[in-house]
Amino acid sequence: MASESLVVKGIFLYEQDNATAHRTCKYELVHMDPPTPVLRRGQPFNLAIRFDRSYVDETDIVRMLFSFGPNSNVLKGTRGVSTVTPRDTYLTDLEAWGIRMIGINGEDLMVEVRSPFDSPVGIWQLNVETTTAGSKKPPNTYHLDKDIYLLFNPWLKEDSVYMEDQRLLDEYIGNDTGKIWVGALGSCRGREWVFGQFDACVLPACQLLLERSGIKAASRGDPIKMTRAISRIVNSNDDRGVLTGRWDGEYSDGTAPSAWTGSVPILEQFLETKEEVSYGQCWVFAGVTTTVCRALGIPSRVVSNLVSAHDANASLSVDRYYNADNEELEYDPENPMGEDSIWNYHVWNDVWMSRPDLPKGYGGWQAIDATPQETSDGMYQCGPTSLEAIKDGAVGYNYDVPFMLASVNADLMRWKEDPTSDFGWSKIDCNKYHIGRMILTKIPFIFDPNGDRDKEDITALYKSKEGTEAERLTLLRAVRGSERAKKFYAVPDAAKEDVEFELVDLDRVKIGQPFAVTVRIKNKSNEPRNIQAILSAGSVYYTGVKANLVKRATGQFTVHPGGTEQLKLTVKVDDYLEKLVEYSIMKLYAIATVKETNQTWAEEDDFQVLKPPITVKIDGELIVGKPAAISLSFTNPLNRILTQCKFNYAGPGLTRNKTLPFRDVGPNELVRVEHQFEPQKAGKQQIIATFTSKQLVDVTGSATVEVFDEDE
Repeated sequence: MASESLVVKGIFLYEQDNATAHRTCKYELVHMDPPTPVLRRGQPFNLAIRFDRSYVDETDIVRMLFSFGPNSNVLKGTRGVSTVTPRDTYLTDLEAWGIRMIGINGEDLMVEVRSPFDSPVGIWQLNVETTTAGSKKPPNTYHLDKDIYLLFNPWLKEDSVYMEDQRLLDEYIGNDTGKIWVGALGSCRGREWVFGQFDACVLPACQLLLERSGIKAASRGDPIKMTRAISRIVNSNDDRGVLTGRWDGEYSDGTAPSAWTGSVPILEQFLETKEEVSYGQCWVFAGVTTTVCRALGIPSRVVSNLVSAHDANASLSVDRYYNADNEELEYDPENPMGEDSIWNYHVWNDVWMSRPDLPKGYGGWQAIDATPQETSDGMYQCGPTSLEAIKDGAVGYNYDVPFMLASVNADLMRWKEDPTSDFGWSKIDCNKYHIGRMILTKIPFIFDPNGDRDKEDITALYKSKEGTEAERLTLLRAVRGSERAKKFYAVPDAAKEDVEFELVDLDRVKIGQPFAVTVRIKNKSNEPRNIQAILSAGSVYYTGVKANLVKRATGQFTVHPGGTEQLKLTVKVDDYLEKLVEYSIMKLYAIATVKETNQTWAEEDDFQVLKPPITVKIDGELIVGKPAAISLSFTNPLNRILTQCKFNYAGPGLTRNKTLPFRDVGPNELVRVEHQFEPQKAGKQQIIATFTSKQLVDVTGSATVEVFDEDE
């Protein structure tokens, strides 16, 4: 038995082996001499600790302390402290640092470490403390003189940047070259851009720019706060950021924006000089932003909006003013601090994440804009703005929805001086089709060096087709959420709203049954009211990411004075069954407008399609270490055969996850499977079971059981 504490002689981080498992092999830092570990959060990695003698399991105590940023703190998630556990331990707590021994080889102790799935992203430091059981001496401490980079993990389901279609990560994380569409509507072209996110300078530059951004260490695991910080620090307007913007053609004291070939030289210069780089324009800002996001593990793409509005006064319109003589004013009389403008094109970024701060359905692609146009919360930053919120006109949601909605879908309004108007101006023209003519990005997996076959039109993700009722209803909904915009769009106040709408909530729908989206309407006026309405149903992921449109209907009808109507969109089983995603959450959405008054109403509702539970049964008394039998059963609710069937069950303290392949299941068949396991821990325990097949997923069940020690 050892009495003296172990002394650490060195730590081996197996940088390249871990990089293979963590999909970070492309980072040059991993292959340099000496190599730097680049890891993804929430995913196990291996290391070895070399001591001055062999590790003794019974007496030696080895603690590993991971720290992030200044004043690291366990409660804030910037400090992780864990003792090496025996090799047969399974790391089950995804929210804490987990460390387990996986082997001993002479004086080397092999260890598996897993960071929490929500760890702050950036540079971590490692200290190792060693002592012996019962020792009253201070522990020996070893500081690893090496940075450990921890990144977002979009391959990990628990990570908030997780992307369901993981094939796309080859493009939105792994592709280090791309195109950015620039130019006017009739002559835009895809300009090649080298993102170079794996270059040795990029992660250190990211570390510097995040320090400059002022984002707190504890917030660096949150992609919402991180991408908002990135949007403000890629420009230099507030905080000595990466790039200085310039649009006047005078670039003699720097580099002309058109001269850049990619992001690496920009970030390299920023890292070396610690000064802002001259010069950038919107597409350069966007190119650097994608480099930073992809390097940190946030899926990102560059987006170009052809004919883009800059709404300077939050009116959701681009306004032109004329005096009584029809002469255009050279200033905005309604906004002395600035004026609206229309760009031939404007470039920003989409980044991918869930949005737990918003209702379900608003995750997925989020717009961020690093080009300094208008301040948000007092700084030149923009986003992340849910594309679904932009498309829905949900201007009350974070962040910057009104500004981004105006960028792609504002109306171009012309006003003439009118002393008889309460507003002081009369609207003489409104062009509803001018803004956001086409929104483009690079299509995944294709690169066309000679043309635009790699161009993807994503306009439909930002707004409904121009001129459709859906597009108008969305914009009017947004206007209704902005007091300033109401003034410009002349939406009537609540006193004139004389039609009542009600979306009927759905509480329970069993899988295999149809359901309906129902809206009740009552006309309280003495005149007929013509209604335009849209009803839709769609599936969403549990993270809130929109999955599939299931069914949608539009219509126009008349409600007689004092009359009532009921709109119904029936969704059949075959309409939704193949479009359900995990957890079978559905979103209902209704929007309507009254033609005579411009009254606009919208409502939405979430519900879950219910599946039959798995019945979990245990035969006999459960004793630690003694074989026990479990049976899992459920009834197939579908009138179809289930193939590629598997049961899974697990219970912390009971058993590690077990996968039980199963035969095909017939229509409406009751199925049952039995299995043996050995409970590992006494006390009340939970068993969780699931069933999956090609046709039916997310069938679950659970049971609470009592486990006894053998000597009880």
